[in-house]
Amino acid sequence: MIQSSQHDFAMERRLRKLDPELHRRFTDAVFGLQHVLSNYKLLFPAYTDHSELHSLNVINFCNQLIGPQIDRMSKDEIYSLLLGCYFHDTGMGISKNDFELFSKEIDFGDYFETHEKDDYPRIIRDFHNEFSGRFIRKYAEFFEIPSEEHLWAIIEISRGHRKTSLMDVRQYPLSLEMPDGGTVCLPYLAALIRLADEIDVSAARNSALIYDSDSYNGIDFKRHNAIRDLLIEPEEFILLVRTTEEDVKESVRNVTAKMQKVLDDCRQAVLARTPFVITQERVSIRFSD
Repeated sequence: MIQSSQHDFAMERRLRKLDPELHRRFTDAVFGLQHVLSNYKLLFPAYTDHSELHSLNVINFCNQLIGPQIDRMSKDEIYSLLLGCYFHDTGMGISKNDFELFSKEIDFGDYFETHEKDDYPRIIRDFHNEFSGRFIRKYAEFFEIPSEEHLWAIIEISRGHRKTSLMDVRQYPLSLEMPDGGTVCLPYLAALIRLADEIDVSAARNSALIYDSDSYNGIDFKRHNAIRDLLIEPEEFILLVRTTEEDVKESVRNVTAKMQKVLDDCRQAVLARTPFVITQERVSIRFSD
């Protein structure tokens, strides 16, 4: 269960207050994305949730991580982060035609030295942030993204939820200038989505409607089902875990170590490059039977 707090819908409310037109563009885009975000199930029916429900979780976590700093965020930062959260997993459900088109533009490095070139689902899964970026650019007009600057921000925030270097000043400039003279602090926004995406690990991400223990009894789903909740405290994240199985406990510890690494990286980028802060310093576990 996701915590309710005073920061619920903080970005959405502030954007509507600061710029009703940008808020309208955001809500219209969300309406258009609802079907798109469910397409991942065609390729990954047994995968953790990447639908609009996951996007809502990520936004909820961002709101909590931002906290009172929301008053320092511009309308362009809020709009770009909100759409980045909704777009970040669109690459998981692209069509075969878009896959072939976007693949011509993506630098796969030495990936195919150790992976099959015709493993379509694996390639999408491993590079879905890059496919998401291409999807956003191709369909920007349909989603009424108002300028090239907003498009750049949304793409880089979306791509930034995994793998990219938050210390890269070209991809993530401190103050990306917007058409009306405002700026967007890309390293902070990319760090927020990366961290929020990483901590969406509880059972709420795999509800009883999609969790079938007979079909999906792998350790990943057992772990998700065991993590009953994630609490966000001012100085730490706390995983509330209910299990008696030692292999599941070990899997939780491994995930916690990965979360800590992402938290450390995001904190470092925000502290070194931005005027914002991420106050949480550690990830803790509370086991119960």
